Amino acid sequence: MKRPRLTVISETKTGANKQFRDNSTNQNLSRNQLVKKIEKGEYDDYHVRVINGIKYPVSNPDPSKTNNLG
Repeated sequence: MKRPRLTVISETKTGANKQFRDNSTNQNLSRNQLVKKIEKGEYDDYHVRVINGIKYPVSNPDPSKTNNLG
């Protein structure tokens, strides 16, 4: 099974994804850092969704369960 590009490594008390690990570059990213990179087009399989005025990274919909965040 293919390892997902991103892995959630930290969540808030309410379960919102807070810190991420890029498994390709071994870099840890905050939610804001990842959102900026997605908006620049650096992560093709992910997009940004605004929930209650806050930007969150989400994986693009597809039939695979291996690349979902969370």
